[in-house]
Amino acid sequence: MKAIDRDILRLAVPALGALVAEPLFLLADTAMIGHLGADALAGLGIASAVLQTVVGLLVFLAYATTPAVARRLGSGDRAGAIRAGIDGMWLALLLGVALVVIGLPTVEALVGAFGSTAQVGEEAHVYLSLSLWGIPAMLLVIAASGLLRGLQDTRTPLVVATAGFGANIALNAVLIYGLGWGIAGSAIGTVIAQWGMAAVYIVMAVRAARSTGAALRPGLRGVGGVAGSGAWLLLRTAALRVAMLATVAVASGLGVTELATLQIAMTVFSTLAFALDALAIAGQAMIGHGLGASDVPRVTAVTRRLILHGLVSGLVLGAVIAALSPWLGFAFTGDTEVRASIAPTLLVMAAGIPLAGYVFVLDGVLIGAGDARYLALTGLVNVAMYAPLLAWVALGHPEPTMPWLWLAFGFGYIGARALTLGLRARTTRWMVTGAAP
Repeated sequence: MKAIDRDILRLAVPALGALVAEPLFLLADTAMIGHLGADALAGLGIASAVLQTVVGLLVFLAYATTPAVARRLGSGDRAGAIRAGIDGMWLALLLGVALVVIGLPTVEALVGAFGSTAQVGEEAHVYLSLSLWGIPAMLLVIAASGLLRGLQDTRTPLVVATAGFGANIALNAVLIYGLGWGIAGSAIGTVIAQWGMAAVYIVMAVRAARSTGAALRPGLRGVGGVAGSGAWLLLRTAALRVAMLATVAVASGLGVTELATLQIAMTVFSTLAFALDALAIAGQAMIGHGLGASDVPRVTAVTRRLILHGLVSGLVLGAVIAALSPWLGFAFTGDTEVRASIAPTLLVMAAGIPLAGYVFVLDGVLIGAGDARYLALTGLVNVAMYAPLLAWVALGHPEPTMPWLWLAFGFGYIGARALTLGLRARTTRWMVTGAAP
């Protein structure tokens, strides 16, 4: 068990830094924009919901690539593993360009769908219009990260993410406050940082391909294979995003204070989720590699240890959030009503973090095993179980509203996921060995 724990930590600790970089982009934006006023903060909430939905739906570029690369590596085919990752990067670029072309003309309609005030809508429109230009870069980063994780390398993504986050903070400070560009400066700074990270990964992928003789040109069969294997993961992620968007829509209907509060809460939760997902990333790489090598006993042992680590990490993170809940609001906004609303909401969140740790770990295990079909179908079941709770908060307006809304999300929706994932993990049907699931 000690050897397994060492392998988990070897992959998870660097992955933690790399994964947290993405929500740290949003944390930095939220903290800086929050001091521009509640309208700007609420506008960021709408724009970030759209952006996170787009990027989140396409996270299969990493989730499909990591186990595919890991399985080939486990079976002894390193050149094939690298080629699988490069095919994923080509698909990421193609999808990113398509999203920019489609997204720019539809920004107004997307923002309007949330039904907030005119000033909030204007702020959201500015941020979203500019941020779309960074989508291709963000997708390239996701796909390249999947390649490196599959190769059992989580340290390199950490270095790239740290540099990107540092650049993002510096650029935002200069553009938002130094040049007075406001929310537009935040979007521009983040886009520049994203493209810088993508450029680094492209150079690394080219060097890796040349060292093994893997082809760099896009292969229709390979690109199509990545797209096909990611179809179920796309549906799984779509179900997740429906739940998130529905939660944002309910908060938007309750008022600007509630929407701004949810933006802070979602930002904090996303940071925690990515921290816990470091264990899931280690699980994806280790489970994929173990199944590729047909080592079922190791896969079983890794799964058990990951569950334990997820629960313990959740307890620790929950305790930290509970302790900081009275003061975190001051870091994000000067609005007194928002600060009063966020403190009790964070306490409810803190209580549910151990459950989230269990969910994220099992999600990573099943993704690493290529069990995407089950994840997709039960994702729809989870949303159906969550819908009545969300409707109750929207129509019943229980007081105080935001803690009840987070209770519905953090225990209702996350609890439904824990149930469906736990039932699957108790079986062995997901343990398919070989170079391909």
